Amino acid sequence: MDDLLTYIEDYWRAVVEVLILWFIIYQTYRYFRATRGARIFIALISIFIGMTLIAMALDLIVITRVLAYVSIFLPIALVVIFVPELRRALAELGSHKLFSSFSEQARTEFTEKLVEIAESLSHRRVGALIAIQRSIDLKQYLETGVEMDSRLSTELVSTIFYSGTTLHDGGMIVRLGDERILGAGCVFPLTQREMSDRSIGLRHRASMGITEESDAIALVVSEETGRISIATEGKLEADLSEDQLRDRLKELFFVEDDSEEDENENEDESTDESESKAKNREEKDDEESDSQ
Repeated sequence: MDDLLTYIEDYWRAVVEVLILWFIIYQTYRYFRATRGARIFIALISIFIGMTLIAMALDLIVITRVLAYVSIFLPIALVVIFVPELRRALAELGSHKLFSSFSEQARTEFTEKLVEIAESLSHRRVGALIAIQRSIDLKQYLETGVEMDSRLSTELVSTIFYSGTTLHDGGMIVRLGDERILGAGCVFPLTQREMSDRSIGLRHRASMGITEESDAIALVVSEETGRISIATEGKLEADLSEDQLRDRLKELFFVEDDSEEDENENEDESTDESESKAKNREEKDDEESDSQ
């Protein structure tokens, strides 16, 4: 029993380190596995390990030295391969609190207006791609289209995305908070993820791409089927009904309120606890003074 305790005492740190490394590697794999760069990464690592084993088995000195030099530049190559994913991760890391001046009533009205616009476009089979700018500025994509400063309305959006207009092929950028259309005809980056569904068109791939590069919410209406989809954080939720779209937008727009309410509740609870403790201490001090 003493030997077992001694063994655990000597090696428990190593077990913890292995678990931490396994968790980091697994989460990294989950994050990058659906990307095109994942296959390139697996191919490079497989070739590198295979060549290393062959060089060690056959004692190939020159190849061993070449592989040693290659291993120095391999991390740089991986950074280049995963530039889009790293940019997205840094964008998420740098995002800050949202909707600081966007009231609950304004969010509800904005949600209903977006649902109305999406349903109107869907019924008439008008294809559309609308990116809702949140905390991360989309100016670099705004410069690829035509800048505007117009109030969001169903009629204006329908006109812009009408197939006979010049701007209908690009994406629209709407700023959250004041419901202003900042631009139309904008070119959004296409996602580099491997898609299992080959029927997904360029609009949907662009919606995923813009949400990979920023914290924007992308609303898509299919021109062929009239189906409504929404993209967030590079993930596409397709074929949403009117109620599903409304509920999903509310979840995205009101998520900050929920976190703030939880923080306020925790602060209130801690304040109540401290006040009750202080009150108990005062009562105890009064009792001691009375007894004296």
